[in-house]
Amino acid sequence: MLLVPLVSGLIETSLNGLLFRDRNIQLASHRLAGKTLTLCLQELSTTLTLVFSVNHIDVVSQWQPPADCTLTTRLATLFSLRDRQRLSALMRDGEVSVDGDIQIIQQFVTLIDLAEWDPAEWLSPYIGDVAAETLSQGVQNGVKSVSRWASRQQGYLAQAVTQEWRLAPGRLEVLHFSDQTERLSQDVDALVSRIERLERA
Repeated sequence: MLLVPLVSGLIETSLNGLLFRDRNIQLASHRLAGKTLTLCLQELSTTLTLVFSVNHIDVVSQWQPPADCTLTTRLATLFSLRDRQRLSALMRDGEVSVDGDIQIIQQFVTLIDLAEWDPAEWLSPYIGDVAAETLSQGVQNGVKSVSRWASRQQGYLAQAVTQEWRLAPGRLEVLHFSDQTERLSQDVDALVSRIERLERA
């Protein structure tokens, strides 16, 4: 499958570009040197193994020896591991399964957390500092605008569904229905008790 080497190469290039630009991150990466972390993503039919060295990460799709740590999860959940506090909660909820030395994942998440996520830093060697900063600010403003627009549209849609189109009941209607259901349940219980008393008489 040609897609797997392409994905491996893309992840490897991205991680090395992200993690090993800063000297402080290179110092923190020494703890992972010589370790291996296998990622089993449910969306992929194969596994990817990260092989750590002092200043480089290799991503391979075929790794014969058992890895020091194996992480099984979904691709969407993998991105949320950037928040170190969420790891134990994700494991408790069954979103993430870890087999082996959990410290490898914790150290890897620490590396990612230390990384510089500013796109302007990445672009400045290619297009210059001013152009990179302008482009980065433009993209961030665009993302914020789209997010605000989506939030407004979601509010409009919720109002349309509950009030105009009447496809879903409003909050008060749900509460009223719940009260009526509870009352009906009490009436049925009372009727059952009355029938039982009449049968015993």
